[in-house]
Amino acid sequence: MPQVHQATPLSIPDSDTLRYLPEGPVALNQHGLLSWVAIAHGPDVSKGSINVLDLSTMSNTMYDLPGRPGFAFPCSDGRRFVAGVERSLGIFDPDDGSWSVLEDEIDADVTNTIINDGLVHEDNLIFGTKDLAFAEKKAGLYLYRGRDRKLIRLRDDQVCSNGKAIRHRADGSLSLIDIDSPTRLVVEYPLDLDAGTLGQPNVRLDLTSDPGVPDGAVLTPDGNDLIVAIFLPGAAGVGQTRRYDLETGDLKEVWETDGSPQNTCPALIPHDGEVKLLITTAVENMTADVQSQCPNAGQLFVAETSWRGELPVTQFPI
Repeated sequence: MPQVHQATPLSIPDSDTLRYLPEGPVALNQHGLLSWVAIAHGPDVSKGSINVLDLSTMSNTMYDLPGRPGFAFPCSDGRRFVAGVERSLGIFDPDDGSWSVLEDEIDADVTNTIINDGLVHEDNLIFGTKDLAFAEKKAGLYLYRGRDRKLIRLRDDQVCSNGKAIRHRADGSLSLIDIDSPTRLVVEYPLDLDAGTLGQPNVRLDLTSDPGVPDGAVLTPDGNDLIVAIFLPGAAGVGQTRRYDLETGDLKEVWETDGSPQNTCPALIPHDGEVKLLITTAVENMTADVQSQCPNAGQLFVAETSWRGELPVTQFPI
């Protein structure tokens, strides 16, 4: 049986605007400073934000973006962020609110998609898009290769491209863990950055019989297990973020989010020698009646983990 833990709801976000669709938490340093994105500031709002949260003081600072972000990662200058906003990749400067486009031809041959989840690996970005109607297999999976600033489409048949991670294999090669949420499958592809190609997918987790939908994900520090946020539609009393063994598929650990069933993304956040699990949750698509039954929906949650010490902090070189 898996170990079950209770995550603690935070006082952040403190507004309906930011509780609608929080995602993409990422550590900024070793002391509990992190960023996260509000993908949209409401069901009919086409703007979102980058938020910076200090776990020590519970202070959150919001920076408005020129559209809806799918992800944001800190740059190596310690000030700016690389982000995917609508259909563009760019650099956002919180100091002056400027947005400098790196690439704006994302999903240029289809309509009604925007950038969703992503990751940084060295000077590369791997990210996907989502069909806003969640209906057609037309969303892309992309590599933005840093060394030559080339945008390469790896797939063009996803619906809602979500959780991603890079694994280093024993033979020195790389693989990509990827979740196209409506499939309810977690797959692993051999990844060749030089060629800009993916190999054949290997199903690591099959959740097709599960009531929840796998959303964001993060590898454990040893790279053997995957922590997956489960987006559970409806008025469930408790949400779940789960840790699975990627080789056996065994469920090893569950973190429950009381009163918030729509878990969207997990992150491991170093905080003064400990490693916390930060979980974003959402209000998206909840009716007023469902929200009344889910009082913590849209809150960020934090939980203890068994990991200790410092973790690498992701930065995009610039």
